[in-house]
Amino acid sequence: MQGITPAAVFEERRRHLFGLAYRILGSRADAEDAVQDVFIKWQAADHASIATPAAWLTTLCTRHCIDMLRDAQRSRVDYVGTWLPEPIHTSTEETPETHAVLASSLSMAFLLLLERLTPKERAAYLLHEIFETPYAEVAGILDMEETACRKLVSRASINIAQGRVRHVTPPKVQDDLLTAFREAITGGSTESLASLLSDDIAVSADSGGKVPSIEGVFQGKGSVLTLISTQLARYWAAYEWIPCEINGGRAIQLRANGEIATAITFAYNDEGKATNIYIMRNPDKLDGLAFGPEALA
Repeated sequence: MQGITPAAVFEERRRHLFGLAYRILGSRADAEDAVQDVFIKWQAADHASIATPAAWLTTLCTRHCIDMLRDAQRSRVDYVGTWLPEPIHTSTEETPETHAVLASSLSMAFLLLLERLTPKERAAYLLHEIFETPYAEVAGILDMEETACRKLVSRASINIAQGRVRHVTPPKVQDDLLTAFREAITGGSTESLASLLSDDIAVSADSGGKVPSIEGVFQGKGSVLTLISTQLARYWAAYEWIPCEINGGRAIQLRANGEIATAITFAYNDEGKATNIYIMRNPDKLDGLAFGPEALA
């Protein structure tokens, strides 16, 4: 670190650490807390004794996030209603290639699939498959044998592959869906939207029990179209519609009196048909969207 201050070293890694923490925890607020905790410990560390600061920071962040995730999973047992990951405002400033890679590992569908993994499986998969960390380094970070680490990643990879969520839907397809979705809400016409939905389309909403919202999961094209043309049309028609990018995909913010009331994101299958509509209503999870796009790897 000769010639570089410890603070500068940390700032070089902040984006990486935040991206890792967010994917492990599924929460922007918790990821920020994790990165701040790592920074505090980094400040107090004996920097002269740390041969590879990047590896040291990643190891500390990963282990801290695994502990936080275990605590979070226990608390989610008492969560009111459907739990969804906290949405994060992303930017389209990346190149098309890097944006596609980023989007494929930030989508709501991908983050929800990660919830099926154990904390260590989740961390191992992310480190190796998303952040391209060699197995030997991943094993060191997780304090386990490399053979066991490979098995963790293999089990996680099978789970993720079965979910078929690591693909990116072309922007035009996403834009067409948003246009049809808005027409269905504000104009009452669901014909265009119906052609863009999969037969098993599902709608789920996270309110945290703090604001009114739909309850349970609505599944099946007929059920979802009825929900959209009745309840959602009544609730949302008067809101201000703000197209945006959330978790690497085209999304919608609904605002009332300048305040974000709802965020809507989508998942798609390989044919470009929408398979899921995720509605975030929990005000605690919407707060972060009021800020600019997050910088994360």
